[in-house]
Amino acid sequence: MESTIPSYYVARPSRDLVTAAHQQITREWWRKRLEDFDVHISDVVIDEVSLGDPEMARQRLELLKSFPLLSATDAARALTDALVKSGPLPQKAVRDAAHIALSAVHGMDFLLTWNCRHIANAEILRKVEAICARHGVKCPVVCTPGELMGGEIDENNN
Repeated sequence: MESTIPSYYVARPSRDLVTAAHQQITREWWRKRLEDFDVHISDVVIDEVSLGDPEMARQRLELLKSFPLLSATDAARALTDALVKSGPLPQKAVRDAAHIALSAVHGMDFLLTWNCRHIANAEILRKVEAICARHGVKCPVVCTPGELMGGEIDENNN
């Protein structure tokens, strides 16, 4: 899980309709689906959610305290560098590259995010997947909480 998820979860209600919808979907996913997944975070997430308003940062950190941490490894650092140096992610998005790299190196199935600029971005994802493959790891499925809401498929609604 990347830092936008706990940020949307604890944020004050937004007046922006899209942001408010993301907040609502995040809270619904947390309530209905969180227990269905083995959720991990990283030190990058901790660093990012620690920023900003001290009270909101405290709430985000409290929310995350029970999740296991993915360790920073040489392989994750090398993949982070490759994602930035090979071009799909700009230098200013090095933390976003680290979210992808850590989840890939640790074999996570999904990377849950609302960051659609540098992470859940279809225009760059194929390049990210190719770089991950060159580093011997599989890129996780990058998705938003709405895409992980589940749903039963039956023979009438395939």
